[in-house]
Amino acid sequence: MTKIAVVGTGYVGLVTGTCFAETGNQVICIDIDADKVEKMKNGIIPIYEPNLDTIFERNIAAKRLSFTTSLEDAIKDAEIIFLALPTPPGEDGSADLSYILGVAEQLGKLVTDYKVIVDKSTVPVGTAEKVHAVIAKNARVDFAIVSNPEFLREGFAVSDFMKPDRVIIGTQDERARKVMESLYRPFVRQGNPIYFMDEKSAELTANW
Repeated sequence: MTKIAVVGTGYVGLVTGTCFAETGNQVICIDIDADKVEKMKNGIIPIYEPNLDTIFERNIAAKRLSFTTSLEDAIKDAEIIFLALPTPPGEDGSADLSYILGVAEQLGKLVTDYKVIVDKSTVPVGTAEKVHAVIAKNARVDFAIVSNPEFLREGFAVSDFMKPDRVIIGTQDERARKVMESLYRPFVRQGNPIYFMDEKSAELTANW
């Protein structure tokens, strides 16, 4: 069992957190919207995705899936922190990274031991470097940044997550590689590949 924090409970974050809980991990999802968090604590799912409600309710009941507004509380014991935050297009069409970099700023001040911090959002090439630099400004401990792009189709997201065609993991940190490989092992038992590469190459795959 791995302890996981997922920052952001939009489409990607909620599917990610719920599916990781389904394979026996302890997952806590973080959102700044207190009303939304309260509803999820009571089993009310904020999005519609086929089959998500069943595993959502099952994992809340099993106490493997929980919700909070406190980033500090959520990451304290987490080994892996997923960033599943919106990256809306700016006026010039480029991705707005302010949500991701804002959380990165907070993480640098909060991490007290080694963490694997994973970009799950669709981001432009070079984002992992930016996130690393922002966290490193304040961090006093080692950490790793991983790019792990999502390939979820609306209407098939649970199936796509649980039985992925392939998993892309971008990291040059050997410790993070082992952590991520162990995390995804239950999802690739049917023989589909996990591709390891550097962070920029992984970011590039998400933008093909």
